[in-house]
Amino acid sequence: MYRPFFNPKNMEDNKRPDQQINVELSEEVAEGIYSNLAMIAHSNSEFVIDFIRLMPGVPKAKVKSRIIVTPDHAKRLLAALKDNIEKYEAAYGKINQGGGAPTFPISFGTPGEA
Repeated sequence: MYRPFFNPKNMEDNKRPDQQINVELSEEVAEGIYSNLAMIAHSNSEFVIDFIRLMPGVPKAKVKSRIIVTPDHAKRLLAALKDNIEKYEAAYGKINQGGGAPTFPISFGTPGEA
């Protein structure tokens, strides 16, 4: 089930709390983009989430999508992910992370990186 990760009741005062939000999903976006790595950075005003596809034997990984959200929405996204993971594990069993977070030798070409 698709649910927004924000509470419409907290939207601008000039909008009714019971107002429905119509979400348009184009065919291209509905196909999705495969990502097996995400890198997150933040400033005082935003979180930047880069979704990356890392392929075995290929020395260069590509950022496939970049999503920028406010700190408030980042926290709501975290809560929504936590809720969905709990529901997934209740239905299908615990997700095995295979011994912890993997390490990847990735450089984004920033000064000082090898």
